[in-house]
Amino acid sequence: MPGRIIETDADVAEGAAWLARLDPRFAMALERTGPLPLRRKPDGFAELFSAIVSQQVSTASARSIWGRVEAMGATSAGAVRDCTDDDLRSCGLSRQKIAYARAIAESGVDFDGLRDLPTEEVIATLVRIKGVGVWTAEIYAMFSLGRADVFAPGDLALQQAARSLFDLDGRPTEKVLRDMSLAWSPWRSVAARLLWAWYHIEHKREGIR
Repeated sequence: MPGRIIETDADVAEGAAWLARLDPRFAMALERTGPLPLRRKPDGFAELFSAIVSQQVSTASARSIWGRVEAMGATSAGAVRDCTDDDLRSCGLSRQKIAYARAIAESGVDFDGLRDLPTEEVIATLVRIKGVGVWTAEIYAMFSLGRADVFAPGDLALQQAARSLFDLDGRPTEKVLRDMSLAWSPWRSVAARLLWAWYHIEHKREGIR
């Protein structure tokens, strides 16, 4: 079963209130950030492709590249298959990301079927696609499928935010942050939203597109 799904702002507020009761540092952060964003996105090919675009580039660059992909109409598996490499390169995609886009287009993933799978199976299904790593799969599960209890501990902005909010000696590793996040279950996705909002306050930069 997929577990709790975040569908509305009220769901996010419920999770945020739970986290604030759990840890006074979350409560302090929430006072400064204010209400957290819903950040729900559609699911399907386009959103997974968009997550690939966001890998290892700034949020501003990702937004710009994706805007050009949308303008070209290359947001479906069929459209990507019809594009030449030069077409996709003109959008700002690297050779590697072009290969990843084609891998998603040829993967045959049943995106509708993912909605009914446990999060662990969603991630396992997606990471079998070339170019889709754990971070990308976790972000997809979090925002496109609305899973309430998934985290992305490999995310650098989340690591920086955790270091600051919890006054750690250094930026936590992916393993350390994953272990920390277990205490935030069953609202780890809301904890991620709160940490991204805290990152924005601390660094004056967006941590996620």
